Amino acid sequence: MQFSLNDILRNYDRGTYSRGHDYAQRGKVRALASRQGVIESEVVGSGGRTYHQTISVASGKSGVQIQGDCTCPMQFNCKHVVAALLEWLEKEPIAEEIDAGPVVPQAMSAWLQQVEQMQKIADKTATKPKKVRTSVLRLLFVLEPNLILKRIEVRVAKAKMIEAAVVSATLFGDSYSLLRNTPPFVRAADRAAVALLVGMADGGLYSEPTAEVHGEDGARFLRQALDGGALAWTDSRVHFKAGQISLLQQGPARAGLIAWIPEGAHSDTLRLGWQFTDGEAAEHILPTVPPMYVHGQQVGEFIVPDAARSMPIADLQKLLLHAPPVSPRDRDAVARRIVEQGLGLLLPAPPLMQNLVRSDITPRPALWLGSIIKRDPDTGTSGWDDYAVLGFDYDGERASAAPEIHRHTASGFETIVRDLAQEAAAHATLSELGFSAPAALHGMWRLAHLDDWMRFASEQLPLLRESGWEIDLDPSFRFDLTEVDDWYADVEQGDDSGNAWFDLELGIVVNGSRVALMPLLLQLISSAPHEFDPAALEAHPDHEPLIAQLSDGVRVALPWGRIKPILRTLGELYFTEHVGATLRLSALDAARLAELESSARLRWAGGAQLRALGHKLRDFQGVQPVAAPAGLQASLRPYQLDGLAWMQFLREFGMAGILADDMGLGKTVQTLAHILVEKEAGRLITPALVVAPTSLMGNWQAEAARFAPGLRVLLLHGALRQQHFANMGEYDLVLTTYALLARDETQLRAQRFHLLILDESQYIKNSRAKAAQTAALLSATHRLCLTGTPLQNHLGELWAQFHFLMPGLLGEEKAFNAHYRKPIEKLGDGSRKDFLVRRIKPFLLRRTKDAVAKELPAKTEMVREVELSGLQRDLYETVRLAMDKKVRDAIASKGVARSQIVILDALLKLRQVCCDPRLVKIAGKQGATAPSAKLVELMEMIVELLDEGRKILVFSQFTSMLALIEEELRARNISYALLTGETRERSAQVATFQRGDVPLFLISLKAGGVG
Repeated sequence: MQFSLNDILRNYDRGTYSRGHDYAQRGKVRALASRQGVIESEVVGSGGRTYHQTISVASGKSGVQIQGDCTCPMQFNCKHVVAALLEWLEKEPIAEEIDAGPVVPQAMSAWLQQVEQMQKIADKTATKPKKVRTSVLRLLFVLEPNLILKRIEVRVAKAKMIEAAVVSATLFGDSYSLLRNTPPFVRAADRAAVALLVGMADGGLYSEPTAEVHGEDGARFLRQALDGGALAWTDSRVHFKAGQISLLQQGPARAGLIAWIPEGAHSDTLRLGWQFTDGEAAEHILPTVPPMYVHGQQVGEFIVPDAARSMPIADLQKLLLHAPPVSPRDRDAVARRIVEQGLGLLLPAPPLMQNLVRSDITPRPALWLGSIIKRDPDTGTSGWDDYAVLGFDYDGERASAAPEIHRHTASGFETIVRDLAQEAAAHATLSELGFSAPAALHGMWRLAHLDDWMRFASEQLPLLRESGWEIDLDPSFRFDLTEVDDWYADVEQGDDSGNAWFDLELGIVVNGSRVALMPLLLQLISSAPHEFDPAALEAHPDHEPLIAQLSDGVRVALPWGRIKPILRTLGELYFTEHVGATLRLSALDAARLAELESSARLRWAGGAQLRALGHKLRDFQGVQPVAAPAGLQASLRPYQLDGLAWMQFLREFGMAGILADDMGLGKTVQTLAHILVEKEAGRLITPALVVAPTSLMGNWQAEAARFAPGLRVLLLHGALRQQHFANMGEYDLVLTTYALLARDETQLRAQRFHLLILDESQYIKNSRAKAAQTAALLSATHRLCLTGTPLQNHLGELWAQFHFLMPGLLGEEKAFNAHYRKPIEKLGDGSRKDFLVRRIKPFLLRRTKDAVAKELPAKTEMVREVELSGLQRDLYETVRLAMDKKVRDAIASKGVARSQIVILDALLKLRQVCCDPRLVKIAGKQGATAPSAKLVELMEMIVELLDEGRKILVFSQFTSMLALIEEELRARNISYALLTGETRERSAQVATFQRGDVPLFLISLKAGGVG
């Protein structure tokens, strides 16, 4: 049986090999036998339990293939099989130089003496065989060799057969089920046969009906089974379980003799065995009376030679089974002893053969290269382990651990002496190439670094081949690489039906074939995600390769320097989407194309317009300046001109965005300038619609009249707005409020708008609110959001506004929360934040006052009008009417000069109602329940300004109003300082004000003097 250590390493992974090697070293292999290419063994496993192995070794075009079945829980190619294979290599017979004088080994001498004694006894006690009764059986009786006990056993099976072929078979677990609880398919004749088998069985009624086939009963049983067509054969228990059973037929009587037979096809060691007289080796001889043979598919009587008939066949068979093997060096001595003891009639003399010692064969180094994945038990991570195993080939024979190699040739037996100097030179060559030597013979050589393996495989391995080394690459060896011919990127734009998408395919060309890159990268990321997290990704040197295996088994090296730009640009898609050969992306992702084009070094095809757009999106800060429109009655500051250019840039490429400048930087005037540019360019053929809070309607009207008097403005507000719906299209600018969107949805949806602008767009932060849903349904060519809230601190608000502007840019809300909001806001994931910033960067423009401070005037006054409504408005009217009557009565009775106190009191009460109805004592219960529009507006401004990091001074003439504001601040958990006019507290409060310990101060105008 020919196999080497390299063959074991090729068939088993490193872990299994290591555990099997440990078992072999600890002497756990307790039994070892072979028969016609099959090794049978027993190995002691965990807990002292013994497992049985059946191992077949076959040679083919792809090398030696080892199949090992085991009765352990692993069942196949386990550590017990490896231990048996290593034990076989260790104990494989090795020929030695023949001594001058023939000497019979002690074991053979003792065995021959036993044969002589038994032959003498047999001559005196020879008996004649009895007649054999036959009967027909309907069950299947399966013969199976037991190589450990060295005998043929029979088992009973229930077989399912189609014609003469066995489809499946099931063993009977005990004799009782056959004799006492007989299955319905067992007939009366079957019971008698079963009883005969049970009589021969080793166990009792509750054991499996298994018996050795021997003696007269064995011969009778075989003939009965043959007559009934129920006798079968299987090579092993493993084959029996798989249903690999063949029926046996009656064969002719065949004469035989005892002969010396080689142990294997290529073995020079001989064993005694049975042989038919025509020269064919007999496979199995059964110790029945008379003897029977099993050969091929036949069973028949075996006629023993005359010299052996006086000895019981069972004893003779036992002698042959226990006969020691004869090595070539012992043949002559054994032959002489057989003649000297007069055993020539019974035992033939082994043939002599020539032994030739050769030292003229030069070894050829043979290098086996492979890679395995090993798991670190401490960290739980897996990684590659690359290795080399060095062997030597002597004229087709592989060297093992022995100092000599033995083989059988046509001219005789050869002993090849190994050239240790040449082998040492090969070891030195590997050491010079940087390999670390193994601790044990035939161990694994290794290189320290990935770069070393790459250099060895590409540069040094071809040189070793040229110098005569035999190189054997295991299919697992990951440095057997094919060169990448090209890297490409194909872009296919959507059709002209308004679908704003494109398909992107990235790939490589290998051996002239295109290979999609993204599924390949996704597979690598899934197999080793820790290698692709942001920190690990940046740690990989650009020149270091990422080794990838293609679907056809070809391996390629992808430099990290070309992979990292792709992962940086498209990385989040690998975490959120299923990736096929192509990615379908929104046209809003065109900026990704520009990033890839500048960093990934790809050959591009298609998508020229998208790539040009991508370059502009990526570099949007450098868009072409736009002149202020001629009709604008204001001088725009530089940053405001930049904002105008940015809005025009979005309009040019059909994009939308958020202008998120700080409060007071002129978002309104920039937007009016944008609308005027559109009108003067002839593009404002349908109105621009501005949706804002009710409190800002007056501000928009005033700003439009002041800075853009050429715009025709329509205010949709109040009960009389219905009359203007029909002629909305005649205006340039239409103003409405969030509160009226849902009410006027039908009329607004009927009108198409050129621009749809949401001022204070944080009002739609709840995408499920009716106002947000209505705004999303309105028809507009371009959309814009205006807000001063720092969006980066409110990701839910960010998603809602972009969902209105460009649905799909940030995905669905649930996915956005899972992939962005939770990792950023709760886990502090910087990489996720970077992905999000890059995604929205072209569509968000934010400037703070600190950034543009040099362009701002010393002071900017902004008048915010607040409209009274509901109970507050009703209360105001009530107070106004009451005070009007009181003032008129006073003037009528006292005159104007003497009525000033009454007039001032009336004005005071009206001012108090406007500030907060609770300030007016005469309002009673109505004043206590009426809301304060001014206080609501103030709190919204405070929250917004504090979010921007501003410092705020709130002045009021009414200290009672400051008290109400203070109460509201406490309810909202907002820190503040109150500066009143009381002497005791004022000095400490002024000091706090001057230090700026808190960002919010409530100051009474009566206190004064704070500077």
